[in-house]
Amino acid sequence: MDVVIVGSVALDTVEAPKGSVQRALGGAAVYASVAASYISKVGLVGVVGGDFPRQHIGSLRKRGIDLEGLEIVPDGRTFFWHGRYELDINYRTTLETQLNVFETFSPKLPESYRQRPFLLLGNIHPSLQLDVLRQVREPRLVLCDTMNLWIETERRSLLRLLRQVDVLCINDAEARQLTERMSIPAAAAWILERGPSRVIIKRGEHGCSLFSRDDGMFSVPAYPVAKPIDPTGAGDTFAGGFIGYLASRRRIDGAAMRQALVFGSVMASFCVENFSVGSLFRLKGATIAGRCNDFWRATQFRAFKFGKWKE
Repeated sequence: MDVVIVGSVALDTVEAPKGSVQRALGGAAVYASVAASYISKVGLVGVVGGDFPRQHIGSLRKRGIDLEGLEIVPDGRTFFWHGRYELDINYRTTLETQLNVFETFSPKLPESYRQRPFLLLGNIHPSLQLDVLRQVREPRLVLCDTMNLWIETERRSLLRLLRQVDVLCINDAEARQLTERMSIPAAAAWILERGPSRVIIKRGEHGCSLFSRDDGMFSVPAYPVAKPIDPTGAGDTFAGGFIGYLASRRRIDGAAMRQALVFGSVMASFCVENFSVGSLFRLKGATIAGRCNDFWRATQFRAFKFGKWKE
C-alpha cells in the first residue's frame, strides 16, 4: 500500500438539473480513494453505520481499495448529505445533513497503515487531522484538505496543523477567507510562510494553481467537460488523483507535482460527468491517458524569443 486516505464515507442524495440520485455512495474519502486507486495502492480510513449497503463495500474492494481502516458501527447510521444544484451547477444548496456516526468519528489507523509514505487528510476537524499525524511514522508527503467551517471555528488548530503538512489543498474562496488576502498569489504566499512547502488553490471550472517555495507557480485549466452533471466530490477526486500520481511515481519534486496536478484535474473531469462515483468506477487506463495527453497538447507552445524592442 502506498497511500492512506482519511475522511468521510457517506450516502448522498443529490438533485441537479439533469436528474437526481438517492442515498448514493459518497464522501471525501470515497471519491479520493477511487481516484487514487487507478494508479496506486490505497487504504481508506473512515466510519459507516450498519445501514451502509454491502454492495458499496464490494465495489470499493473491487477497485483494490484496502478497507481495514473502515470502521462499521452496527447499530449506527451512516453520514448523510442531501443537496440541490442550480441550473448553474457552481451553485448548490444543502438541504439536509445528518452526521450520524461521523459526529463521533475518531480515526484509528491500523498498524499496517502507519508507515505508508503518502497520507491524504480529508477535510475533517483539524484536531482529528492532528491526531492522525500522531499515529503515522515519518510519512514522505502529507496532503491536507480543509473547509470554510474549520477556518471559521477552528482557526488556531488549523494554523497549528499547517506547520505539520507538506501540501495544503483548498479552493479560492477558502484561501481568501483563511488569509484575508484577495489576491490569490498573496494568499498563497501567506500560507507558504506558515508551514506547507506547497499550496494548491482550486478554482472550479477555471482550473487550479500550484504554488511552491522553490518552484514558483504552475497552473492548469479545468478539462473541458461538455455535459457536466454532478460536481459533488470533484475536489476530493482531484486530491486523490494528485496524491495517487505522486505515490505511483515515488517522486515529490517539482516536475512530478506538475504532472500530478494534471492527473488530478483529469480525474475530477470524469467525476462531474455522472452522479456519485458512477463515472469513476467505469474508467479505462487508455481513457485516462487520453485526457492527460489532451492537456499536454492544449498547453504546449515554443518558448518566446525576443529580439530588440522597438520604442
